[in-house]
Amino acid sequence: MRIYTRGGDKGRTGIHGGERVDKDDIRIEANGTLDEVNAEIGIIRALLPAEHEWQGLLGNIQREMMAVMSHVATPLAIRDKNPNKISDDLVLVCEEQIDALSAKMEDNGYFILPGGSLVSAHLQLARTIVRRAERRLWTLNRKDPVSPEIMQFVNRLSDLFFTMARYEMFCQGNVEERWQSFLYKRKGGTMPEDT
Repeated sequence: MRIYTRGGDKGRTGIHGGERVDKDDIRIEANGTLDEVNAEIGIIRALLPAEHEWQGLLGNIQREMMAVMSHVATPLAIRDKNPNKISDDLVLVCEEQIDALSAKMEDNGYFILPGGSLVSAHLQLARTIVRRAERRLWTLNRKDPVSPEIMQFVNRLSDLFFTMARYEMFCQGNVEERWQSFLYKRKGGTMPEDT
């Protein structure tokens, strides 16, 4: 089977169900950004030893991301026919990991500069790509609703990568480069609802 089909040479591409859309359609833009996330996770895994405790977690996230991308590529009208299942516990897994890693570190009340170790820097990059994917998904959601489970998963995934980046720094004994404290903490306020 050839890798190229020539079908997209005129700026159109196929989505699940057979419809063809412009290559810069918001559905394609959202899915392309999720694909970037998945590739960045692959880089992080390549940087980690094969026996590292995060290999299983990150591998599962990559597999789940493929199913998520399949659903994003499918218009709502035919989404129930999509054979790829999305796990019910995507958000819970992220939250459990965030809580477990956070419990081992001191509370972070500061904006920090991305960097530190190579793994930490790539986790921060993954976080920013996920945030872009989330923005694209909200744009798509106005045109064709995206499942709430996917929206919650993507939101929580960026939090997970941030926490993992901090934990990697913590394990390596690297000091986080702080920029300034969170305004809401300086004023004694509460955490904004969406982080």
